[in-house]
Amino acid sequence: MTSSPHDRARPHRARLSVCLLFGLYGVILGTWTARIPAIKQGLALTDGALSLGLLAFAAGAILGMQAAGRLVDRYGAGRLLLPVVLADGLLLASPAFAPNLTVLAGCLLAFGTAHGLLNITMNTAAVEVQRAWQAPIMSSFHAVYSIGGFLGAAVGGLCAYAGLSATATFLAVAALVAVTAPVAARWRLAPTAVPAAATEPGAGGLPGVTFLGVLVFCCLVGEGAAADWSSVYLRDSLGSTPGFAAAAYAAFSIMMMAGRLVGDRLTAALGPVRLVRYSGVLAALGLGTALLIGHPVAGVAGFGLLGAGLACIAPQVFSAAGSQDPARAGQAIARVASLGFLGFVVGPLVIGALAEVVDLPAALAIPAVLSLFVAAAATALRPRTKEGHLPIAMRRGRAPS
Repeated sequence: MTSSPHDRARPHRARLSVCLLFGLYGVILGTWTARIPAIKQGLALTDGALSLGLLAFAAGAILGMQAAGRLVDRYGAGRLLLPVVLADGLLLASPAFAPNLTVLAGCLLAFGTAHGLLNITMNTAAVEVQRAWQAPIMSSFHAVYSIGGFLGAAVGGLCAYAGLSATATFLAVAALVAVTAPVAARWRLAPTAVPAAATEPGAGGLPGVTFLGVLVFCCLVGEGAAADWSSVYLRDSLGSTPGFAAAAYAAFSIMMMAGRLVGDRLTAALGPVRLVRYSGVLAALGLGTALLIGHPVAGVAGFGLLGAGLACIAPQVFSAAGSQDPARAGQAIARVASLGFLGFVVGPLVIGALAEVVDLPAALAIPAVLSLFVAAAATALRPRTKEGHLPIAMRRGRAPS
């Protein structure tokens, strides 16, 4: 039986739908990050007080991720996408109305919860679309997230430069989400029946998923280290100017985005195991060599190679976790994402503490070592069951026909 043009168009529209949601996710987070200084100034917060508020966001994100797993498996990612992304956009604006630190922490807890829910929901939807597409496309979704984050940060920065308040900035982005999200949700894949076993607490374990989460933890330690310590390393340890120091994280972000844009082709050509192995080695050698050379230009290049190396690892791990048991993809992705987010938060703190004992260049060797560990453990991404193997069309990178 041949499929109709309408049937063949569904995966294409669904892919566009999920891309839009990944983009909105990035725009929301990028806008929030860019306007944090305005929130701090408006409430006259100290660095320590602001850290408490940001910790509430992190705690909410973990709570949201944990709750999302079973919700997605029970109701399906498609049914949850619209309410979750609308909630994330709406709650973005809430910190701007907080009159004090206590209310700010409550707003950020709610915002973080919605953000965590959206993270798991959209990644599960991405795995479902990839399964229907029958080709590796997970990296493209994460590339759109990176692009969205850049755009959100740019919008937030331009609004700050123009003198617009954080409230006006957040409300404008919330309006964008409210207009775009219903269109994206309308193009999602049709909900599929969820096996009853997926909603039962005793449905069995998810063998190997925790270890996949460890791999993402290692990967996001590197992302957090680049975000928090790359500029500090160039400025304080290598003596570069503040402007040139900022180039380290810029190189990391640009190379990560570029790596994700070509990630799907690399996956089709190499397969996920070899891609993750080569990626881990590239990240480790790039950063490690730069630390040994100890020159500002080498530092920028090293963090750029770290970004290129880490770019494709998390998308491949999410894909492997979500494909292991489609009936419980939400729970698997929630476990992996939670461990990864923990690495992003805890990793920079550990590096900072270790830098007090030794020095920052030595402490920054941690992401390089962890990247080598990921490379050595890349075989964990190999499908465990016959059903888990990629279809022939997917291995060759063909779109559905």
